[in-house]
Amino acid sequence: MSTPPLLSYGFRPFFLLASLWGGAAVPLWLLAYGGSIQLSNAYGDVGWHAHELIFGYAAAVICGFLFTAIPNWTGRFPVKGAPLLFLVVIWVLGRLAILGADHIGLAVAAVMDVLFLVAVIGFAAREIVAGSNWRNLRVLVLVAALLVGNILFHVQTLSQAPTDLALRLSIAALIALITLIGGRVTPSFTRNWLVKREKPLPLPFGRPDALAIGTTMVALMAWVVAPALLVTAALALLAAALLVIRLLRWRGAPTWREPILAIMHIAYGFVPVGFLLLAASVAWPGVVPASAVTHSWTVGAIGTMTLAMMTRASLGHSGRALKASPATLILYAAMLIAALARVAAALAPDFAMPLLTLSGAGWSVALLGFAVVFTPMLVAAKPARTRTSA
Repeated sequence: MSTPPLLSYGFRPFFLLASLWGGAAVPLWLLAYGGSIQLSNAYGDVGWHAHELIFGYAAAVICGFLFTAIPNWTGRFPVKGAPLLFLVVIWVLGRLAILGADHIGLAVAAVMDVLFLVAVIGFAAREIVAGSNWRNLRVLVLVAALLVGNILFHVQTLSQAPTDLALRLSIAALIALITLIGGRVTPSFTRNWLVKREKPLPLPFGRPDALAIGTTMVALMAWVVAPALLVTAALALLAAALLVIRLLRWRGAPTWREPILAIMHIAYGFVPVGFLLLAASVAWPGVVPASAVTHSWTVGAIGTMTLAMMTRASLGHSGRALKASPATLILYAAMLIAALARVAAALAPDFAMPLLTLSGAGWSVALLGFAVVFTPMLVAAKPARTRTSA
C-alpha cells in the first residue's frame, strides 16, 4: 500500500496543522481577552495562549522541519507513513487535551501534551544516530530544552505557581534554534543566490559568528534566570551588537529583489531587536515592558522565521520554483504587520486593544493564508520531473 502524499514527508502534515492551529489560536485568545469567551480555567486564557503558540504551533513547525531536514543530514529515508501519522495523532491529542483540561484534569492533559516532544526527540535521535550525523545532535539538545520548558510549565501550573520561568526557557530555546539553524541556512541560501548574480558573497563562518552564537546563548540563559539584572542588560546589548555584525556579514542587502530570501534576513533581525528591547526593559521598565521583549521574539523572530521556512520548504520539497508569489508576499507582509503591531501594543498601552486586534489579524491572515495557498502543494504528490531538450 503506497503512502499518501500528505504522510510522505514531515513538512506536509505538520506545516498544514501548524498554520491552521496557529492561525485559529490567536483569534480565539483575542475573543477571550475581550471577554467574549473563556478558553481555559485550568491554565487561564493568557496561559493557554502562550502555551499553544509555543508548544502547539512552534513545536509542530519544528517537527515538520526536523523530519524534512534529517534525511538531508543523514542520507536516510524520511520518517513517513504510520510513524509520521503517530506523531500527527499525538500532536492533535495534545491540543485537544489542553483545550479540555478543565474536564479531564491538569495531570492527564499534561501527560498527553508532553508526549509529543518526547516522541519527536526519540524519532529524531534514532535517525541522527543511525546516520552517524553526530554534529546535529546539538539541535536536539535545544529541542530537549523546549521539552523541559513544557514540563516545567505543567509543573508550575499544577502547583499554582507563575509560569514565567517556563515560558522564558521555552522562548529562549526557540530563539537559540533560530540563532543556530537560521544562522546556518540563511547565509547558505544567500550564497547560492548571490553567486549566480556575481555579487559579493557572504563571509564564511568564522570567529565573529562563533562569538555571536556563544554570547547569544549566555545572554538568553541570563534572561531566563535573571531578566531584570543589569548584567543581563549588558549581555543583551553585546549579543545584539554581535548579531547585527553577523547579519551584515551575510551580505543580504541585494536579496530585497528575492523576497523569499529577504524575509529570512528580516526574521533573523528580530533576534537582535529583542535583545535591544531587553536591555531597554531593564533600564526603563516603566517605558519598555517585558512583553515587548517576548513578542519581538515570539511574533517577530519565531513567527516570521517559521513562516519563511514553511513557505520555502513547501515550495522546494514539492518541486516548485523557489519564488514568492503575490499571495506569498501578502503572507509575509501580514506577519510583519503582526510583529510590529504586537510590539507597539506593549509600548503604547493606551492603544493596546486596536493594536492587538491588528496584530492578531495579521498573524491569522499570514498563517491561515498559508494554509489556503499551500495546502494544494502539501496534499499532492511531488510533480514528476520533465525532460527538456538541450
